[in-house]
Formats: sequence, C-alpha cells, structure tokens
Amino acid sequence: MPLGLGRRKKASPLVENEEAEPIRAGLNVPGMDGLDGGVVGLGEGATSEGLPPPPSSLRPRLIFHTQLAHGSPTGRIEGFSNVRELYAKIGEAFGIPPAEVSVVVMFCTLNTHKVDMEKLLGGQIGLEDFIFAHIKGQRKEIEVFKGEDALGLTITDNGAGYAFIKRIREGSVIHQIQVINVGDMIESINGHGLIGCRHYEVAKTLKELPRGKLFTIKLVEPLKAFDMINQRSGGSRSGSGVQLGTGRGTLRLRSKGPATVEELPSAFEEKAIEKVDDLLESYMGIRDSELAATMVELGKDKKNPDEFAEALDETLGDFAFPDEFVFDVWGAIGDAKVGRL
Repeated sequence: MPLGLGRRKKASPLVENEEAEPIRAGLNVPGMDGLDGGVVGLGEGATSEGLPPPPSSLRPRLIFHTQLAHGSPTGRIEGFSNVRELYAKIGEAFGIPPAEVSVVVMFCTLNTHKVDMEKLLGGQIGLEDFIFAHIKGQRKEIEVFKGEDALGLTITDNGAGYAFIKRIREGSVIHQIQVINVGDMIESINGHGLIGCRHYEVAKTLKELPRGKLFTIKLVEPLKAFDMINQRSGGSRSGSGVQLGTGRGTLRLRSKGPATVEELPSAFEEKAIEKVDDLLESYMGIRDSELAATMVELGKDKKNPDEFAEALDETLGDFAFPDEFVFDVWGAIGDAKVGRL
C-alpha cells in the first residue's frame, strides 16, 4: 500500500508552535520496548502482560555514582531499570523519604551539575556516566503578556508528572523575561494546575492562551549551586548531543522489564540520529534524540518507505507523523547508510 494511503492516524498530541519535547517513557528498541514518545517518561516497571517487575537478580549489576546537583557527598546506586526506580535509589542514597522522592527530584543530568538540557538523562546512561539529581528550589509567579502566537518555549517532562522548560528561543516573548529559565518546572497556568500533565498537554495549554492578553504562570526552579546563580541558558544545542557518556557502552532504561547494556551507537547511527533529530525540530517543533534513535532503529533494516511507515504507525502511532516527514526521515537514514551525511 503506498505510503499515506490507509495509514491509521491518531490525533497528534503535538502542537505547531509551542513545542513539546518528551524525556521518554520507554523507547521501543530491540531488547527494550518502551519510550512512549512522550516520552518522554519512563514507566512504572510492569510488563506488557501485567506481570510484576523482574527480580533484581536479573538486572545488570552496575554501580553508578551520583550527587545532588546543588552540592552533596557522592552516593553509589545500582539495581534500577527505569527512571522511577532511579529516583528511588537516589532518594535512598541521600536520605530522602520514599514518599517525597517523586515530589523533590525534578530531573537528572549526566556528567554536569549545571542545568544543561543537552545532558538531560533520558532512556540511556553511559556506563561511566556520573548522575546529578536536580531538586526543587525557589517558586516564582510571573505575569506574561502574550504578544505573539508562539512564546518560544520547548517543553519536556520527566515521566513522573513534571513538565519543565527545555529550551527558550532567542528573541522570543519568554526570552525577554529574565526570571524565566531553562529547567524551570511549570506548576500552573492561570491557576490551572499542571502537575501530573504530560509535556504535550502543557504545550497545548500555552498555545491556546489568547494572543494580546496577560496570563499568570507559576514555576519552580531547580536548586542551584553557588556557581550557577544568575546563570541563564537558552538550551542551545551542543555539537555532540546525541551520544551520552564516555564509557564503553550504555545502560538502556526501560519501563517494562530489566534494563539492558548496549554498545554505543555506530558512526552511521550517530549521523542518522542527529539528522532525524533535526527533522523532528523542523517538522514538529521538538528535539528528542531518544525518539530519533528509535526511528533510526525501526528504519535501518526496512526495504522501502512503506515498510518503514508501517513500523512507525505500529510503534509510534500516537505521533501521527505526516507522510512528507516520514519520507524525509527515510531519506535521511538512507543517506547516512551510504555516507552522504
């Protein structure tokens, strides 16, 4: 069947201008089904058949070092398969009560204590990566005049009920407001609580705010170390954003079943992932290297774009990718294979 004919599409959760960028809830890759595109969050650990999580004896015996990003002694953690379990282990290491871990921890970065969104922990951790946990800091309430249709925000979430700002576009409405920063968690808009909402729901709420009117946004910023005070980042891209860690491989987290240890992406995969990530930003207003990696994995062995489109619909159907985007992704994967990227 030609691409686009008869493809079943669900209404896309993404919006055109206010971008939603997930952290991932379990990428569907070989040996690791999962990230739900919204993904950005990693899930609760039940298997697809509703079985309980596997015993810890079946999980990789890997030890990681961690600190609280604003400053703390170094802790050692192991025995986790998804982000929720990771947060729980961090809580144990630093004496945070289990009932408070999901409330206190906002997100984690790899190999830097700074609020660097290019180092945001997603679905994989390098075997030698150092994990920094960012916890809640100061709350703030700001009135914003929406003078343009797009506010200039890219939104992501931690998979545990918090949506926060991943990027602020230079020159945008929000860029002019110095007290709003990358890494701020969005607590409410005009009194409507957003705790527990996904990234795309928050982005949709922002997009639907009427132009030419004021709105009130409540934010919570991550607690910062002394050298990070008054530091503001627009979430700019780094040249090597798709490869995590410096170790010989990566631990791939999953929402269903044990985590798996995998090799680092090949040169072909790195180039393809970077290009697909660019296409995601161009077409859909998001950047998500984990989602891009899943698409490359789905497409690298397909014989034609129709097979690729069917695989995308089966695995990532909620995104309802437009046909022209699928063709361009297919072309990017093919270009990477033959070294044209």
